[in-house]
This record gives sequence, structure tokens and C-alpha cells, in this order.
Amino acid sequence: MTKLLTKYLRPYSLPLGIVLVLVAIQALANLYLPSLNADIINNGVVKGDTGYITRTGTFMLLVTGLLGVASIVSVYFGSKVAMSFGRDVRSAIFRKVMDFSQKDTNTFGTPSLITRNTNDVQQVQMVLVMAFNIMIMAPIMAVGGIIMALREDVPLSGVLVVVIPLVVGMIAIVAVKALPMFRSVQKKTDRINQVMRETLSGVRVIRAFVRTEHEERRFDEANADLTRTQLRVNRLFAMMIPFLFGTMNLSTVAIVWFGGLRIDSGGMQIGNLSAFLQYVMLVLFSVMMAALIFVMVPRAAAAAERIQAVLETDVDLCDPDDAVEIADPKGVVEFDNVEFRYPGAEDPVLCGISFTAKPGQTTALVGSTGSGKSTLTNLIPRFYDVTSGSVKIDGVDVRNLRLEKLWSLIGVVPQKAFLFSGTIASNLRYGDESADDEALWKALEIAQGKQFVTEMEGGLDGEVDQGGTNVSGGQRQRLAIARAIVKRPKVYIFDDSFSALDFKTDQQLRAALREETHDATVIIVAQRVGTIMHADQIIVLDSGQIVGIGTHDELMKSCETYQEIVYSQLTREEVA
Repeated sequence: MTKLLTKYLRPYSLPLGIVLVLVAIQALANLYLPSLNADIINNGVVKGDTGYITRTGTFMLLVTGLLGVASIVSVYFGSKVAMSFGRDVRSAIFRKVMDFSQKDTNTFGTPSLITRNTNDVQQVQMVLVMAFNIMIMAPIMAVGGIIMALREDVPLSGVLVVVIPLVVGMIAIVAVKALPMFRSVQKKTDRINQVMRETLSGVRVIRAFVRTEHEERRFDEANADLTRTQLRVNRLFAMMIPFLFGTMNLSTVAIVWFGGLRIDSGGMQIGNLSAFLQYVMLVLFSVMMAALIFVMVPRAAAAAERIQAVLETDVDLCDPDDAVEIADPKGVVEFDNVEFRYPGAEDPVLCGISFTAKPGQTTALVGSTGSGKSTLTNLIPRFYDVTSGSVKIDGVDVRNLRLEKLWSLIGVVPQKAFLFSGTIASNLRYGDESADDEALWKALEIAQGKQFVTEMEGGLDGEVDQGGTNVSGGQRQRLAIARAIVKRPKVYIFDDSFSALDFKTDQQLRAALREETHDATVIIVAQRVGTIMHADQIIVLDSGQIVGIGTHDELMKSCETYQEIVYSQLTREEVA
């Protein structure tokens, strides 16, 4: 936690210094006022000096007014620094996660990353808000209060020798027991997020299989687990509060009792007893304020550890130190004896993959489910890095290219088309922010999406919900394809991007696309044989290995696996 605070609070040294000075002034003023009050009682009330009471009382009001102004200003700057800290940390986590490879993202899990960037940051932020106004003041008032109490009466200060160790010991015991519980709370909050995200994403599946009650039980179990842990934590702190208040009240009784004896013996004045009692209350209130902070510190410390774990992750996906520039990119994609295995897997998903996809040609990837088609395409934009071998573009290993340069050469239409909340135009301009309306309509026409966009209210300015949930699957796919076309990359990757289209639309789209991408490399992953029959090069995958490369006619003569795929979808007459 210290490392996190040191790094992200350093830019705010000046406002923090102002807060520190103002809080110190408040603490000193609070320590000074009981002394003035004692003088009024001893020199004004006892002696009947009304003028002294008026003068000193007016001065006390002035000090109190300045104290209020200092308090407002310190709270303003303290809150501003704490909120700025939260903003900077959230930004740092987001930017770090944006640099994560798929492997890094899977290591933490999406629900956990969301919790770390929201709830965890908020925990640390709230501690800072209280710390700037309480934690700084508490030690000054505690130490100053003890000194001033000793100044008023040394024998009576023996009460503090008994009270303070009791309070500090209780706080320490609670803090030690609470820290592992707070770590557990954060993990169980992750679990709540995970179950909730799965339920929302899979609501259609849940309803189709009548599993609503099952999902309710899953959520109830996760919710009850989190509730039980939080109750244990709250019970722990619930025991501390009565103990602290009880200790403070017993201390007051003891001070009044022994102070009365001191006044009766002439060893102490009434005003001094009043001031001493206020100083002891300041000390105990300071300790209690610190206790309230320590209630939150263990949870904030656990949250800070989780945040730091993300920020200190060594990202696999990064720009090389000696990046290579491609002067005149053509878009030639080459796989050279590529092997890939997922982290922790015993066997490789892809093995011995070697082929070349050239500009002006369409390269199709076919194979049974789980044969590694999508994994292979994920290696080109470096969503994952190869285990061995190399993937090259124009003869340059993709790991030697700057990521921004690599991604600028590639237009990806993923297997699951995803649209962002906004408008049709804003989604299409994800490919090219400078594209005009004419270019957008052209891309929609090629993607066979012009008609339904024209019919939408607003046309290009038509609203798109998060994830594109207000359009059909086929419309979503066509918009995703149009987005890639707007980018006009050197390499197009269509990962089963035509599956939601009917045969007629599929055929029209491929015909229009062929004309548009005549100088680009096109790689298509498809389940339907009709989509790739006319490809210039068809690569057949089986269990992560290439079992056939060639045109449709060549593979029908030489590749048994391809023949099985074709005959499973088409009759012999249709093939002929």
C-alpha cells in the first residue's frame, strides 16, 4: 500500500503540504482552547473578573472561527487529492489492462479486473479522504494532549498510562484478525461479479434450459458466502466500539473522582481539572478516530495489494526495443513451423504450421471444431504469441513490429461480432476516425448492410446499444465486417464472420468483398463449405496440424478430411 500511495500521491505534494499545515494548525488550536478555558474559570469566574472573561472569550471565538476556516480548506484540498488519486489509479489500471495479452487477462479474470478497478480503488480512496483529515490530526492531538495533560497535573496523568495501552492493544488485535477477512471479502466480491456477469451474458441459455432456479441458487450461495464473511468482520468491529466508549467513560469517571480529591487537598484548581478533562478527551477521541481509520485500513491494504498486483504485472504483449519498420507494406502473411500451446497446457494446440497467404488471394481455414482455426488467426495480431516458430508479415516477425504498426495493417472481424454503445457511424469509424459518410455508406454497401441501416431511424446516426443488442446477429456481423472494410487494412481476417448470414447474402457479400480486397490478403475461417469453395488457397486443419493445402478441386482429389467436411454439408450432385 505504501508503494502505491508514494507513487500516485507524489504529483500532489503541494496540496498535501497545505493540508498538513492546516491540519496541524487545527490540532494546535484545539490544544490551545482548553488552556484558555481554564484561565477563564480560574481568573475570571472564580475572581469575578467580567472583563477578563469578555476579552478571553472573544479571543476564543476568533480562534474558533479561524479553526472552522482552516477545517473547510483542509477538507477541500484533502478530498480533491484523494479523488485525484482515485482517478489516476483507475486510469493506470485501465491502461495497464489494455496492454494485457489474452494470457494476462485470463490470469486475473475479467470479474476480478473490474472489481480491482472499481471497488478496490474506492476502498483506498475512502481511507485517504479520512486519513488527510483524521490520521494526520490524530497523532498531533494525541501527543499534544498528553503533554498538555502532564502540564496541567502530573499525578492525575497516571490515568493515561492505564487507558492508552488498553485502547491501542484492542485496536491492534482487531486489525490483525481483520486483514485476512478483508482479503477474503474482496475475493468473494469477485465471485459475485463473476456469477452476475455469467447470468446476464447467458440469460437466453438459462431461460431456454429452464435453469433460472439453478442460477438463483448459484447467486444465493455466492451472496450468502460474502454476507457471512462481512458479518464476521462487522461483529469483530462491533465489539471494539463499545470497548472504546466504555474505556473513555470509565476514564472520565476516574479523572473526576481523583481530580476532586486533588482539588479538595488544594493540589489542583477547578479550571485545571476542566482543562485536564478536555485534554484527556482529546487524547481518547484521537485514539478513537485512529481506530475508525484502522477499521478501514486493513480492507484498503488488501485492496491495494490487489491493485499493485495488476500494476506490477510484466506484460507479455509489448513493443520490441529494436522495432523493425516495414517501408512499403504489402500484407504477405507467413507461418513458419509454428507451434502454440495455451499456458499450462500439456499438448500444443497447433503444431508444425507452415503456409503463406499472399495479397490478392483468399486463404480459407477449415476443419472440425477444436482443430485450432481461431487460435491460428489469433497469432497474427499477437493476441497470443507463438510458443515456437514465427508468424511474419512481409518477411518481418510480428514480434519485431511495433504493436500499433502491426494492428494498423490488420482488420479483424472476430467470431463474436461486438459493437460499442453509440451510433452506427461511431462504430464504423472505429476502423478509421477520419472516414466520411460516403466511405461509411460504401462499406455498408459492400457488407450488405446499407438497406437495413437506411431503414433504421437516424440512418448512420441510429443508436446502437452496448454490444449491439438492439440489432440481429446477422446485422451485427455485417456492421462488424463494414467496420473492417472502412479501415482498409493490408490483411483481412474473417473469423467465422459469415455464419449468421443466409446463403444469398453470404454470396453477395463475398462477391462484393472480392472486388474491394483485390490488393489485400484475405484470411477466412468458415464452417460452411459454400463460403470458401472458391478460395485461392484452402488450408485444412485437423487436431492442430495441416492435413491439406490447395484449391477446392485439388483437395477433393487429395485430402480425405476435406472430402468428409464437404460431403457432410453438400450432396455429390451439388459438389459436381
